[in-house]
Amino acid sequence: MTETIVLLDPLPPARADKLRELLPPGFVLTVATARGDDHLKEIIGEADYAIAGQVGASAEVLRAARKLKLLHKWGVGVDNLDIDAARELGIKVARTTGSNAIPVAEFTLGLMLAALRHIAYSNAELQKGHWAGIGGLPRDTYTLSGKTVGIVGFGAIGTAVARVLKGFGCTILYSKRTPLSAAEEAALGVKHASLAEILAVADVVSLHCPLTPETANMIDKAAFAAMKPTAILVNVARGGVVVEADLIAALHSRQIAGAAMDVFETEPLPADSPLLGIPTLVVTPHLAANASDFFAPTVSRMFDNMARVSRGEPVREGDAVV
Repeated sequence: MTETIVLLDPLPPARADKLRELLPPGFVLTVATARGDDHLKEIIGEADYAIAGQVGASAEVLRAARKLKLLHKWGVGVDNLDIDAARELGIKVARTTGSNAIPVAEFTLGLMLAALRHIAYSNAELQKGHWAGIGGLPRDTYTLSGKTVGIVGFGAIGTAVARVLKGFGCTILYSKRTPLSAAEEAALGVKHASLAEILAVADVVSLHCPLTPETANMIDKAAFAAMKPTAILVNVARGGVVVEADLIAALHSRQIAGAAMDVFETEPLPADSPLLGIPTLVVTPHLAANASDFFAPTVSRMFDNMARVSRGEPVREGDAVV
């Protein structure tokens, strides 16, 4: 018997073929060709399994699935999946816990350096033939070495960020609902702090928290007012954690020195977004978790979970959401 997996995110044919090369025996893969719930309802109807990355799965889409056994997140954050609807419909939900920690941590470091040193801005200007030089930069540049970095959210990704920062001699503060033990903090070279303390003293505020009712719109006008005027914000968490209108105002008024964003309230980011064209803002199209050398292990892990469910077994320990 052949079982069908549907990927809800559109992919180029060559990328889809790479996925198919990793399929376990007895499975076939269908890939979305458009965005929007109407198309998703059509392709999920006869699927046994579904994968959702940046494209979410609403209750309406899940109700159109007539025999779906497992909805698998390609990544970690499940805020774009209707978990309540999945539970109601008896659909298992899983994710690849911790699979993207290293790629996202390294990307975060890249965003920090790009924002602090105007790397992205300088590249864009020179690509247009403009030799901006030191006098043509939109503001002063700063090193990362020796600075205070505040990590908001300290799961697998936040922890990995702390590890990659070690060589820079940074003072690393972290916020987490349940603090680490003293031994764990010493091993990582970190110190627990509240969000308010991080905003007040950090030179870099780096967001790695999930999007929940508690974190939605957490970084707002008041948060920017609390930050140092030389500080930068890095967001590789979720767009909804930051009030984008307040970020734009803070950058235009030079309330903070700069920012780097890989995630946005609306994705794909509209071509006329006011976030575009701000010299002190680095923007990337939700790429932090994308690393070719992590592709096969992550995909194989998702497919293995589907094979487990097909055999009547639970998914890997730690991957289950519902």
